[in-house]
Parts: sequence; C-alpha cells; structure tokens
Amino acid sequence: MTRKIALLLLAATLPFTGCDKIKALVHAKKAEPAATPAPAVVAAAPPLSAPATSSEPSRPPAAPQPAADEPQAPVRKPSATSNKNAAVIALCYHNIEDKGGMKALTITTVEFEKEMQAVKDNGFTVIPMQDFLAWRRGEKEIPAKSALITIDDGWISAYNNAWPILKKYHYPFTLFIYINYVGTGGKSMAWDQLAEMRDAGVDIESHTYSHSSLKSPGALVDRKAAEGIRKDVAALGVDGWLRKEIIGSKEMLENKLGIKVNAFAYPYGKYNEKALEMVKEAGYEAAFTVYGQQLRTSSPYNLLGRYAVEASKPQIFGDAMKMIGGGVSPSTSQEPAYQELAAASMVTKPMDGEAIKDPKPLIKANLATLGDLDPKSVEMRVSGFGVVPAKYDPATKTIEFQVTKPLTENDYTVFISGAAKGKKIETKWSFTYGTKAAPATPAAAPEPAATPKGKKKR
Repeated sequence: MTRKIALLLLAATLPFTGCDKIKALVHAKKAEPAATPAPAVVAAAPPLSAPATSSEPSRPPAAPQPAADEPQAPVRKPSATSNKNAAVIALCYHNIEDKGGMKALTITTVEFEKEMQAVKDNGFTVIPMQDFLAWRRGEKEIPAKSALITIDDGWISAYNNAWPILKKYHYPFTLFIYINYVGTGGKSMAWDQLAEMRDAGVDIESHTYSHSSLKSPGALVDRKAAEGIRKDVAALGVDGWLRKEIIGSKEMLENKLGIKVNAFAYPYGKYNEKALEMVKEAGYEAAFTVYGQQLRTSSPYNLLGRYAVEASKPQIFGDAMKMIGGGVSPSTSQEPAYQELAAASMVTKPMDGEAIKDPKPLIKANLATLGDLDPKSVEMRVSGFGVVPAKYDPATKTIEFQVTKPLTENDYTVFISGAAKGKKIETKWSFTYGTKAAPATPAAAPEPAATPKGKKKR
C-alpha cells in the first residue's frame, strides 16, 4: 500500500514533459533489438557495372555491413597515382593431359605444374578475373606484377588435371567455355562439373557458341559444325548468327549456371568490326585475343592479348614471363602477323576424327583455305614421326604423304605449316588407328588439342 501511495505522489509531481521522457525511455527499451545490425543487412558483392566512385575495395561477398547509424570506416579509394604502373599478363591454356602424345596447344600436367611454379618464381601474383576488371574500373588495387590464368573451350582436363594443380598453388583462374562443346561426352566437361567449379569460386566466361572464327561464319570448324552454322545464318542472317555467338552464348551460360558473364574470348583471337560492336552491345567488360602483351588500365577493353601456351612453342611462355610480345594497336583492329593456333576448315584424308585400320595410310589435305602459300614454306609433321617428306602441289593446293612405316599408336595428329603474305599459318587435325577401328562415334572420336572441329566430331 505504501508503495502505491509513493508512486501516485511521484506521478502527481511530474510535469507532462517528464511523462514524455518516461514514454521515450519505454519506447527506446522496446526498440533496442531492432537497432542491432541484422544479418539481413549482409551485402552481396557490388554490381560489376557499378561506377568507380560507388565501390569500396573488394571484401568477402558475404561480409556484413554496419547499420546506417553506426560509425563507419572511411571508404578507401585508389588514389590518382596508385597502381598506375601495375601491369598484367594473361596466360591462355587449352588441354592439359599426358596421354595422346604431343598435340598442338596441349601440354602435360608436369609441364603445367612447372609453369605454375615459374609464375610464382618470376614474381607474379595470380589474381582473379573479377579483380582485374575491378582494377580497370578504378575500384581495386592489384599487385604491380599480376597474372591471369585462363583455360579455354571446356576440356575435361581442366577439371581433372589443371584444377588440382591450381588448388595446390591457390591460384584463381577463368574458364572460357563455348556452348556447343559442353556435355558432348568424351573429353568435354558436363554442365554439372561446370556448376561444381562455379560453386568452388572458379570464374566462368564466354567463348562463343560454336568456336567458329567470327570473321567468317563456319570457318575453322569441322563440316558438321559448319553445316549447323550455315543453317543459323540462313535463319538468322549473318548479324543474327554473330549475335547468337557473342550475346546468346553469354545468356546461355548465365541461365544455365546462374552467373554473371562479363568477359569474352574471341576464338583463335579473330574478330572484325561487327564482332567488336556486338561485344560492346553485350556489355562485356573485357574481350581477349591471343596476341600476348602487357595489359594495363589503358589497354583497349575489347582487344586484350593473352599468351596462348603450348608445348611446341615454349618461347610463348618465356615471352610471358618477360612480359614481352606483340600486341594489337589500340587504334586499329588489324591483326599482326602471328601463327594461327588452330586447324582450318579443309578436306583431309583421313578425315578429322576418323578411325582407320590401314597401318600405312595416305595422309592428304587440300590447303586452298589457307590462302596463297609459299610452296617452299609448306611442311607436314606427324606425331610420332616428326617432319615427313610430304609433297605439296601449288597448282592443286594439295599436300600428301604416303606412310611407309606401320602405325603403332592409337592417336595421331597431323600438323601443316606454311607462310602466306608474310604470315605464318599452322593447321592440324587428328585421327585414330586400330585393327578393330570403326567409324568415329560421338563417344569415341579423338580430339585435336584446342581445336573445336576435332572436339565435336565424337
């Protein structure tokens, strides 16, 4: 009773302003839980297209952000002079495997690991593709001597062989995938494997739909792929086909894997003005060729050169470690003289991907699609044989070699090289040999390294 009287007396002596204070205190007590920064405020990584002034230096994607009424650390923005001397190289790999002998654009797992160690020994820091793009946007600083590691096409060897080595070195990397190769069996990756790599943090970007040269629909692919491209052109027109290759491939990867695709690699490094327009329309932040060069913030976003590494041309990796090499002038889309890196569309015997029984076959090819070759420059090499005494007829544009020593291996690759108008050209195709050989099937046909034409004839 005494307590009640005391409370009544206290209430009577307080002015209305005091009541307001009590109410405020009561409401503040009730509001306290809501004032705590909630997990719902956890922020995803800033949009890739965000302007340079809107982003902080990169942080873990799921890092919680402070509430608006809490003190925040000052935003650290790159200064006008920071990183201005930073430079990046991009290494381009294709097939990393030991079986099958020496093939163009294939290197062994031992050599691949040796080169990964060499990257470290030469003072490079391997950075993710998205850090590279953030640096170019002015949102992030990177080490002065940085490297990108990219693997093209979608070979299963990237999953089985390269990935474990890259994990060992804690190197981030990017896969440039072309749609028509995924899930075709044999040596290609499946969509679920790409999803697994995506979930582990591997960056996945576009390498077109068909891996055709973008300068000429159906060029540099096998006849089956070329026929599909001809149908696309008939239905969509050349511009529509190009849109499918550059924009449609991006949309397919985004829809299949639930990712944001913002980088692109031109097949064979080939492009034309229309392709450059499509790359811009698609919203890519970077598009890569194969003309190795230092990459800086001033390098044109749509003509970024990569060093295409292969066992038969060790000087390319050596040039990368020295950060030297010919690039594409920012003011022109004209390609420099450089070796072609993949097979041209042509008639060959045995056919690309064919399985034969003859132990002493005639190896023959029509080289008309390679241009006006200097007859003295034309040379044929066969895996397991080396340079062979092939005969080239400039009148018919055909080259042939009659095998005199019986074949003993299962897989063979034929390399043709020559020079046309000062530009060295190399092309290749593969076939298999066996006493029980049968026509190539989708599950059994071999594939020339990094050559889309061979990959799809399975």
